[in-house]
Amino acid sequence: MLTRSTLVAWLLAGAAAAQTTSFPKPSYFRETFASTQTRVELQDPVKLRDFLVGGKLDLSLKSFLELVMANNTDIQLQLLTLESPKNAIMRALSTWDPAANAGFSSTRSSSPSVTTLAGAATAISLNQPANFSFTQTLPSGMQYTVGYSASKSTTNSSYATVNPSLSSALSVSFSQPLLRNRGAAVNRLNLMMAKSRYRVADSTLKNNLISLVGSAESAYWDVVQARENLRVAENSRKLAEDSLALSQKELDLGAISPLDIYNPQQQLANAQLNVSQARFSLTQAENALRRQISADLDPEVRRAPLELTENVDTPVDSTPLDAEQYVARALRARPDLKAAQQTLETDDMQIHSAKNEILPNLSLTGSYTSQGVGGNLYQQNAAGVGVWSNGGLPDALSQMFGFGYPTYAFGLNLSLPIRNHAATADMADALVQKKRDALTLRDSQQGVRLNVLNAVNNVESSKESLKLAIVARDFAAKYLDAENQKFQLGSEPMQFVLEAQTQLSQAESAVVQAKVGLRRNLLNLYTQTGELLDQRGIVTQ
Repeated sequence: MLTRSTLVAWLLAGAAAAQTTSFPKPSYFRETFASTQTRVELQDPVKLRDFLVGGKLDLSLKSFLELVMANNTDIQLQLLTLESPKNAIMRALSTWDPAANAGFSSTRSSSPSVTTLAGAATAISLNQPANFSFTQTLPSGMQYTVGYSASKSTTNSSYATVNPSLSSALSVSFSQPLLRNRGAAVNRLNLMMAKSRYRVADSTLKNNLISLVGSAESAYWDVVQARENLRVAENSRKLAEDSLALSQKELDLGAISPLDIYNPQQQLANAQLNVSQARFSLTQAENALRRQISADLDPEVRRAPLELTENVDTPVDSTPLDAEQYVARALRARPDLKAAQQTLETDDMQIHSAKNEILPNLSLTGSYTSQGVGGNLYQQNAAGVGVWSNGGLPDALSQMFGFGYPTYAFGLNLSLPIRNHAATADMADALVQKKRDALTLRDSQQGVRLNVLNAVNNVESSKESLKLAIVARDFAAKYLDAENQKFQLGSEPMQFVLEAQTQLSQAESAVVQAKVGLRRNLLNLYTQTGELLDQRGIVTQ
């Protein structure tokens, strides 16, 4: 088994301009008004040259998987699938985002005077209101607003009592839901569902990584098997060349008929064909392996020969596997089952949300406003003479913060749906969805159990097949020795030796197939139990 190591897969998202700082920090303006960079720069494959030894790419299974996790394009695509659920959590937090509003306007109007008492032929007025407010929704569902307004009015009328007239008002208002959307438990449902979906996405990511790592390791064993098949084919060709050389010597000595040379020549031709096919199969498997580690993107590394150091002759524990124990481990560890279980929790939240929409909308509202006025005030003294007293905004603010002129308001607002077909249908859909997801979870658990049992059975079958293949190969080797001895004694022709060579080649191929098949079935077992990443020491962050 491979030495356990830790391979960290960092989630690398594009550098998008995201507002993460609150007002009024300086970085707020930089992040808000900075231009968005839409260009995406992909990094070159990493660590590949670290494994170049003597011009060859020297790879153990451990180092190969390390390169897969660092460079595999499919894995990098899978890692990005967590970004959208992560952004959904941020989006759900927007419910409680505060907002500040400000407004100012200036209106100047001129109109003909309709009375001589106005003191001028043309009535001119200037009105300049300003408004500032801050609004936020609390987790309990209450929405409050704090506002300040000020206004300045000026006219050319000599009969205006206050000119210019300044006013200011400070107000606080709130609206608290009493039935629908009441309480933090209901108002946090969207956030909790977003977090639940993130955990589902995380489990789905791990399940996909298990599949991708399994495919990558399978490609590694494809190369090992193709390499061993080439070795067997070359050994078979060597035997065929030796047999042909011996037959040619006998033909030269006149010990055999010229017609007897065709069979050894045909045997060598078939062996050369097998070597050629095995070599092309190895090249094809190596090209697929290079793609797994993105070596095909590096012009220098992709030309380097591959040197795989993993040995299929490593002994495997022959102790029978406990199928039920592996089933229990799969039910605990399988990421897809965890995702299905998490989906049920999301369904519960969806049911609570649908129930909330059925409730009547009853809310308590309240407001408080303090006012003040100021400006140049025209008054008459005891003698009946008009006197102007100068004033301004400080007078208005003094009255406003003196709270001597308050305005209070309270109210109840009720929206009672006589019928609410949409909310009722949403509730019914939510209940059906949970039942469907519960049945899906049960079906997945049954499928996992069956797949694990089959995987355990395949491992045991591979162990037995390997034992029998080794026995058959040993007998084929003894049979070839026996036929060689008979041929040397002259009791049998070369044809039997050639048949024995073919049988030995087939037996050696069967041993290679059985060894690699056992590795593949162990790989499949760890995949079915969901433990492949742990077995290979791969950790995702």
